[in-house]
Amino acid sequence: MNSDTMNQDNVKRYVLSVLVENHTGVLSRVAGLFSRRGYNIDSLTVGETSNPGKSRMTIVVRGDEYILEQIEKQLAKLVEVISIRHCNPARTVMRETALIKVAAVGEKRLGVIETANIFRARIVDVAADSLIMEATGSEDKITSLIGLLEPFGIIEMVCTGLTAMSRGAEVL
Repeated sequence: MNSDTMNQDNVKRYVLSVLVENHTGVLSRVAGLFSRRGYNIDSLTVGETSNPGKSRMTIVVRGDEYILEQIEKQLAKLVEVISIRHCNPARTVMRETALIKVAAVGEKRLGVIETANIFRARIVDVAADSLIMEATGSEDKITSLIGLLEPFGIIEMVCTGLTAMSRGAEVL
């Protein structure tokens, strides 16, 4: 069963935090696993941990519980995978970062700056006809900011994808 044949009524969004060995080819093997099985990755972020020999992957997928179970089992078979955790939203801090270039000419510039300030976004570049802002927060916060900036004219934007970490003493 792949993501094309699953029961759409049971489809949920899952966030997985995966600790892997930090060396060449690991990302390719993880992505290949998803590709071979026909599972789509909604978002993937990878970064080195405080231990340079390890990296943390945050993988966002959609599927039913069966798909989630299969993904976890297949990931666990990879030699480079050290641990896997399904992130419970109530016990996990989840953030993403967006860079958004917005048209900001004349009187519109003040409105763009005020909107950025409301969302605690930082202006990181100023040009005669545009501003680039950096915003970090929950997906809902980023989505809301984008919605309020659209009337000004979003020229270009990029989002990092979700990153996640368990609250409290729990570690991956």
